[in-house]
Amino acid sequence: MSSTADDDQNALAAELEASGFGPAVLASIGSVALALYYYYVRGEEQRGQFVGLWPATILGMASYLKLAKMERERAAERSAPESE
Repeated sequence: MSSTADDDQNALAAELEASGFGPAVLASIGSVALALYYYYVRGEEQRGQFVGLWPATILGMASYLKLAKMERERAAERSAPESE
């Protein structure tokens, strides 16, 4: 993969994250779509219900990871010497 393609992907990822539609949200939306497909199209109700539980888990994990990142950044700011 070229450097330009990497830059484009990084820019797209940053734009999605800034808009609130990061990978976790996209995965959750995909999970809901898959759950509806299993439940209504394939008639596999139990599988559809199981897959339908994934979005809450995905979003919960993403929230935890974001909070942990924010806490690490805050701790780094507190421990960094203040320049005047």
